[in-house]
Amino acid sequence: MARSGINKREIDKWAKNFVRETNKSLERAQRRNPPRVSAQIEATSSAVPGEVTGYLARLLLWLDDREKQNPGGYIDVAAFPEELQLEDEDPAILALQLDQHDLVQILRDWGPQTHVRLADAGRVAVRELKNLQKDRAARIRHTMDALLQWLFDAASDQTPVNPALFLATPGSYFAGTEISGTDLHQALAYLAEHNLIEHIDTDPATVAITPQGTRCALAGGSVQDHVNQPRPGTTYNTYVPNAKGVIIGEQQNFTQNNTDGVDPTLFVQLAGYVGQVSPILGLSDEDRVELERVAQDLHDEATSGNPEPGRLRQFATQLKDKLMAAATTMAATQGIQMAEQALAAVVQ
Repeated sequence: MARSGINKREIDKWAKNFVRETNKSLERAQRRNPPRVSAQIEATSSAVPGEVTGYLARLLLWLDDREKQNPGGYIDVAAFPEELQLEDEDPAILALQLDQHDLVQILRDWGPQTHVRLADAGRVAVRELKNLQKDRAARIRHTMDALLQWLFDAASDQTPVNPALFLATPGSYFAGTEISGTDLHQALAYLAEHNLIEHIDTDPATVAITPQGTRCALAGGSVQDHVNQPRPGTTYNTYVPNAKGVIIGEQQNFTQNNTDGVDPTLFVQLAGYVGQVSPILGLSDEDRVELERVAQDLHDEATSGNPEPGRLRQFATQLKDKLMAAATTMAATQGIQMAEQALAAVVQ
């Protein structure tokens, strides 16, 4: 069962326990079954020339180690996917990817063009990768961004997923090194704290991306961009039409000035959504009328001059309970998720 409204201490304890229990087994699993994921160059900003990330960054470090054993000589890149058991990788393509960014020189005189040596730009990139590894904040930011994007790609329908599987992807490498259990713990706790994921009480533990997390992933920016974007202060302006294009209560918009620290936007959106979908939930006429009445009560409270948190929780909880009676429909399921998100946002 999903847990909503968890405080920061509970989230941190869950993430820490999760990582502690799974870290050793993950390391064993990775040794037995190294990740077979294509190397990639991500089109995102990076402190490394050529924007080399994921397995290509690890390849650069691998080449640096081999060059120390054979100074000035050419190194066969074919050995790299063999060591990582990347069975679907073409070593010639790996070499071309690095050559494209002027990080290596390819020996083109004979045989398969998989023999390379680091160019001057490649040596600089290796140095910057090693320096970047010391940047703890950058490592955590990368972990959060990569983990959330992976969750969106793997289960955008909010299906619970074991986050340990993330450690078998190129995104689980930062500056050519594996992300640690501590990094994963901090990323999970931060994403849950800001309602971008929710943890599910299953065995083993799983997480699911939230509607807010989906919006963050679709926006294309970083988690920090999403979290730090300007939020309304004490004045909120919201317009949510119902199915006929008229807001519940026949208001076109509302402006509030309140001092309780409650952003009513999510509650107004919930009330408006229920007003839209109530006819398609398969409820009896009596139940539908009652559902719409509670939605109207929630809307009235949320658009009042100073909404009372207790009443917002009361009406939103009533809506959630009534929607659960129609939970076999996707519309009801979405409404339940919106109610949970709104309830989690109320200042306790």
